[in-house]
Order: sequence, then C-alpha cells, then structure tokens
Amino acid sequence: MAEFWESSFQEKQTMWGFRPAASALEALHLFQRSGGKHVLIPGFGYGRNASPFTEHGFKVTGIEISETAIALAKKRFGDTVNVYHGAVSAMPFDQELYDGIFCYALIHLLNSKDRAKLVRDCYHQLKPGGYMVFVAISKEDAAYGQGEKVSKDRFLTRHGVTLFFYDAASVEKEFGAYGLVEATQIQESATPTANRPSQCFWRVLCRKEEDQ
Repeated sequence: MAEFWESSFQEKQTMWGFRPAASALEALHLFQRSGGKHVLIPGFGYGRNASPFTEHGFKVTGIEISETAIALAKKRFGDTVNVYHGAVSAMPFDQELYDGIFCYALIHLLNSKDRAKLVRDCYHQLKPGGYMVFVAISKEDAAYGQGEKVSKDRFLTRHGVTLFFYDAASVEKEFGAYGLVEATQIQESATPTANRPSQCFWRVLCRKEEDQ
C-alpha cells in the first residue's frame, strides 16, 4: 500500500488539487462551534484538507505514510504543521489529546483489524467533549462490486487499491461503541477541481462524552 501511494505522488504529485473537500469545511465549522483549537488529521496527504483549519487559527497535526506527500506539505506549510511519517496503524505517535479529528477517505482502504484500531486509537486521543469525523465510501457508490471481491463488501480495484464499502450496519458495528452521534450519506466529489462525478460517502460523526 505504501509503495502504491508513493508512486502515485511521484507521478501526479498534487493530483487532488488544493481545494479542500466540502466535508473538511463542515468539520471546520463543527470544531469551531465546539471551541476546538487542535486538530489531528490521519491520512494527511499533502495537506489540502488541512488548509481550512490552519487558515482559521487551528493547530494541526497530521499522520502520513508518503514521504513525498510530507515534502509537498512542508513546502506549503513550513513548520506551522507537524506531520508524523508513518502508517495510521502505528498510532499513537504522541500522547496529545485533540479537540477534533478529521479523517477523510482513508479508513475504507484498511482491513477490518486496522479499521478497528484506527477508530479506537482516534477515540482514545480525543479530548472529552471533542468530535471526530470520518468520511468513508458507501455501498451506494457506483464503484461498489467492481473489481475482485476480497471479502464481504471489500473489493480489489483495477488500480490495485482495496476498498471496503460501508452500509448502515457496518457503520454502527465499527463506530457504535465510540460515541457515534450520527451517520449521513453524502454525495461529494473527492476532487473538487476536476470534472469528475460525485461519489457516495458516509460522513460519520462521533463525540467523546465529557466524563470520559
């Protein structure tokens, strides 16, 4: 997986453009309303979804497996953003508790064990009263069922990427024990600067209770 993303960045670099996803802007407003100041972004990439937070005074920490992506982020953000180099499966990278966590289009790339660990690790690093937002591909997306079936709702695409597609039951199963507030299916383009059709995602919102 690491080799795939590294080669993709080397070939296309800023392939997703610099406009943040609509979900990142919604997460910004949520974190602002809740009084957040420090945000963790697992799957940081080169930082396009970090910009709304940095531009509004948030401290941002990222986790990213691609050294090429980190180098691109460094050129853009300098020392204002701290990005740990490594896989999210190696969390935690620090002992910080974060006001908000935003994880976009990452969790569905992982196997069931690593998905469970990511949700658990993020929740453990969330401050009481804080929110975490995950955006994950839905079974309602047109790509569902395409490619080689690996396991239930998990397919190997022609691009060599394995995707797990969520439905309401799997959202409840994987997030239900971690402060699940709501889960909404949304239509959103993963590449806002490109003329590509929207994809169907789940936007999963969790909150850690104040007394935890």
